Amino acid sequence: MPWKTLDDMDLAGKVVLTRVDINVPMESGRVTDMTRIDKIRPTVEDIVARGGKVVLLAHFDRPKGKVVPEMSLGHVVDALAGSLGRKVVFAADCVGDAAAAAIAKAGPADVVLLENTRFHPGEEKNDPDLARQMAALGQVYVNDAFSAAHRAHASTEGLARQLPAAAGRLMEAELKALDAALGNARRPAVAVVGGAKVSTKIELLANLVTKVDHLVIGGGMANTFLVAEGIEVGRSLAEREMAETAREIRLRAQRAGCRIHLPVDVVVAREFKAGAESQTVGVHKCPPDAMILDAGPQTVAELEAVFAGAKTLIWNGPLGAFEIPPFDAATNAAAQAAARLTKAGSLVSVAGGGDTVAALNAAGAAADFTFISTAGGAFLEWMEGKELPGVKALMA
Repeated sequence: MPWKTLDDMDLAGKVVLTRVDINVPMESGRVTDMTRIDKIRPTVEDIVARGGKVVLLAHFDRPKGKVVPEMSLGHVVDALAGSLGRKVVFAADCVGDAAAAAIAKAGPADVVLLENTRFHPGEEKNDPDLARQMAALGQVYVNDAFSAAHRAHASTEGLARQLPAAAGRLMEAELKALDAALGNARRPAVAVVGGAKVSTKIELLANLVTKVDHLVIGGGMANTFLVAEGIEVGRSLAEREMAETAREIRLRAQRAGCRIHLPVDVVVAREFKAGAESQTVGVHKCPPDAMILDAGPQTVAELEAVFAGAKTLIWNGPLGAFEIPPFDAATNAAAQAAARLTKAGSLVSVAGGGDTVAALNAAGAAADFTFISTAGGAFLEWMEGKELPGVKALMA
């Protein structure tokens, strides 16, 4: 690997500045989803086991360079301590005397949590002076926040250039999984891309057709591709103005030897609501007063056959309006098929993106995927083939 990991670093007796993403949802002062907090545990435990003192750097919400009490990381101290099973010493700033005092006060097995890095306007500007002030607090930098790696901020990019730097265990796992899915994928490789709009995923689609053997397009995006082929989609969500772009992507795929898969049958309804009366029709037979809200069973059967012949699967976005039954059927069935193949050892499956994770969880398939990324924007930018500043800095 071109970046260092914790295995490459001497941490004994050193203060380890560890960038994490614990930007968790809260309600009435309580953390409502512990996923991101729980995922930093392996890195924290490893640093402590290697004799380092853990000092956490993180952002919380979007204070835009101002001190906003409601966005203080102090609100997550109890949840963090409970997850880590360690005392958490909180500092009222991420630089200066307050931070240094908290680090000095903490015992070797304690964890120090510094205040929201985004309280400083220099954080999002990647101010070198702020990065130097952070660096003055420790001797080693570890980035365990892949989900923030697409941002060139002081605590994600600038700090990595000030100290010996390495990837934390979560960052390492993300990078290995994505490399296995796109960088050095076992072939044949399949990508599933769903969601509402082609316009938001043009770069993603254009990159994927050069990286995979099969590209499955679902959701509202599929309707736009159907329109581009002259197929009537009734009242369905479709970006008709993007038809030419869809045709260009299909041509690019053809030149690259990538086969694009669109629905061959669809589930249509006149209303978009739970339990709405629906019917399955051939893709050419959508009634003019109906909406396509899901792929049909024949489409799912074809996708299952594609998955069965593949070695690698990367998934972003649902195949239909999965939030509302019965329009979750195709996403559920396809996800469960991928999970079975992964569990059987014949498929490496990597998925990411907010809707994707929710859909795979709802399908009961997430636990059997090889890797589920919690990184939204960073995951998408990696799939688009973009260079991530926080990752590049670890290679310097």
